[in-house]
Amino acid sequence: MPRKSRSPAHAPSLLDREIGAVTKSWQNRLRVVLVYPNRYAVGMSSLGFQTVYAMLNERQNTVCERLFLPEQEHLPLRTLESNRRPAEADILAFSVSFENDYLNLLAMIDRCGLPLHAEDRNGDAPLVIAGGVGPMLNPEPIAPFVDAVLIGEAEPMIDALIDAAAEPSDRKSRLLRIARCVPGAYVPSFYRVHHHADGTLAGIEPTEAVPAVVRGARAASLGTFSTRSALIGPETAFEDRYLVEVSRGCPHGCRFCAAGYIYRPPRFRSFQRLAADIDRGAEMTDTVGLVGAAVSDLPDLEALCRRFDGSRARLSFSSLRADALTPALIAALARSRVKTATIAPDAGSQRMRDVINKGIDEETILASAEALVAAGIPNLKLYFMVGLPTETEEDVAAIVDLCKRVKHRFLASSRTRGRMGEITVSLSSFVPKPFTPFQWAAMDDAGRLKQKLRRVKEGLRRVANIRVHSDVPRWAVIQGLLSRGDRNVARMLLDAHRKHGNWPAALKASAVNAGFYVFRQRGANERFPWDFIDHGVKKSFLLAEYRRALSGRVSPECPMRDCTWCGACETANEV
Repeated sequence: MPRKSRSPAHAPSLLDREIGAVTKSWQNRLRVVLVYPNRYAVGMSSLGFQTVYAMLNERQNTVCERLFLPEQEHLPLRTLESNRRPAEADILAFSVSFENDYLNLLAMIDRCGLPLHAEDRNGDAPLVIAGGVGPMLNPEPIAPFVDAVLIGEAEPMIDALIDAAAEPSDRKSRLLRIARCVPGAYVPSFYRVHHHADGTLAGIEPTEAVPAVVRGARAASLGTFSTRSALIGPETAFEDRYLVEVSRGCPHGCRFCAAGYIYRPPRFRSFQRLAADIDRGAEMTDTVGLVGAAVSDLPDLEALCRRFDGSRARLSFSSLRADALTPALIAALARSRVKTATIAPDAGSQRMRDVINKGIDEETILASAEALVAAGIPNLKLYFMVGLPTETEEDVAAIVDLCKRVKHRFLASSRTRGRMGEITVSLSSFVPKPFTPFQWAAMDDAGRLKQKLRRVKEGLRRVANIRVHSDVPRWAVIQGLLSRGDRNVARMLLDAHRKHGNWPAALKASAVNAGFYVFRQRGANERFPWDFIDHGVKKSFLLAEYRRALSGRVSPECPMRDCTWCGACETANEV
């Protein structure tokens, strides 16, 4: 069981309130500093970050401590557990969930006192290794700055990485061992990049005896291990909540969502393992959060809800589809005293939902909103995107119309309970992602996205009990650049770092054209910077899905077994 941490003098108030921190001697152990390139509250909300922390500390020959961006910028970087300088470590392991944190990655390498470029680090410097969803999709924009990238899931990689890194040798030999022996490991310095005269990618080829294609590491089954909170910490998005991962992947095939493709076929944990994990969480807190890309597709979800009905453990859910909100699940939400439920229509019109292969219709959305309020959940959050491929002005206007219709059902159901809650509309700008059918699509520029967001906001501004929040289009464009860029984009990232995060100045001064990576429709046969990575799904399948999207045709869900359609079942890795 996670134990109460002992509090170093530098941060007693924080560590005293944590459950689960591990402190070990650094003597005669491989020293790993696990870095989340953002604030404590953001990093500690990542179950993947916590999982790697626990796995590393389970090894007797390894000590792992955490490092975050300090709340005050002037403070030096020190590990949370023992206040050590990160440069004393053998490995700096960055867990990067979001591309926009790449700038923080460079800043933290710099503040650790290390050369920014991997090729400039000597044998005494810690290895800088990156993992997480961002680099897993496309590591090229950070390739010059990291010694290695771990592509895939942590469970098949961690032991092999530590074994390879712990063996004494020179820096290059250690990296060669990692590239050859660790599943999913990519060492950028061992690969040469070629471009055509027009700037498109010609190819990436190895310069050493390392794999030409890097297969993303994957746990074939989730049945042999649990993924759950290693720590419960204060001031996070999930404060005092114990998290349990129920699944990886999603069968629905929304065409904008990388998780629905890189984790194919979806995998679910058994009722017995999840029940044991929930019981464990209930010993520490009264709320257990079930997380996964497709929680509502868990075969035993209703049985789990019945199992814990009336117990101390209140269940909450990270994601539930509108078409899966059965009475049992809604009742479980109500018992957990959830104040806000979330529905993600993603698009306002049925035409647009067919383009993205969302698989739900308007009546399902409206009926779900009505049922949630009737169950005593007073507030509702709706997620939408603007800038999706083929989107028209009518599709943008349909977001406003759908929100108003949801409000009408919401109001009618609220009247029977004597109070009216609030609807929060969350708008985000569509960013094309690698390994999705939309990886060929052009992205709207910031001005166009801003117009679309403004249209929705103006349409709902005078509607009572509806609040609208949106992202910042210029940051969405930067995300698009870092999501789909090649190693040339690393030069722009370095310029932005040197200009203290001033992206407009960096883009203006750069000889590299950002629009080439962000606003350009990609050719059907174009080679992508991430094409040397194999996550199992065939590129030809993704292209066929993109063409179906452009013609407004929907596709069936992933059958999850005995299928050769997308290729994932044929190439799924073994543990």
